[in-house]
Amino acid sequence: MKFDWRNNKDFLGGLLLTVIGAIALYMALDYPFGSTMRMGPGYFPRVLAGILLAFGAYVMIRGIKSGEKVKGIWGWKPLAFIMVAFVAFGWIMDRGGLIPALVVMFLTCSFGGHEFRIKEVLILTVVMSVFAVGVFVYGLGLPYRLFWW
Repeated sequence: MKFDWRNNKDFLGGLLLTVIGAIALYMALDYPFGSTMRMGPGYFPRVLAGILLAFGAYVMIRGIKSGEKVKGIWGWKPLAFIMVAFVAFGWIMDRGGLIPALVVMFLTCSFGGHEFRIKEVLILTVVMSVFAVGVFVYGLGLPYRLFWW
């Protein structure tokens, strides 16, 4: 039986996790590791990257064993809208504040779905924005501006 890696669901997912883990590990190599009792700034990123690498390898091996094919086609539209939403969030967060960045992010992401209901999107935007402000600004005390003023 010939192994088709381009059409194997678990193999591709495991490959993605492994690549992300390898990039994270490479980026964390410049930071001091420390020990378990006295963790350095590179300890947590390296441990997480190692876990990601191990999990990716496990998923890849499971994909090789199962050989389950990818069903359907790639969802390019949702992928594009989510990427645009993340870039817009970062750009607006710096210039306009947390609340406008969250509003733009949620609205942009919602256009990538199969159905768009403005009432549900607005409710989700309000609830998640209040939650984000409560957790990050008031709970954790992070110095995020809420608006541009």
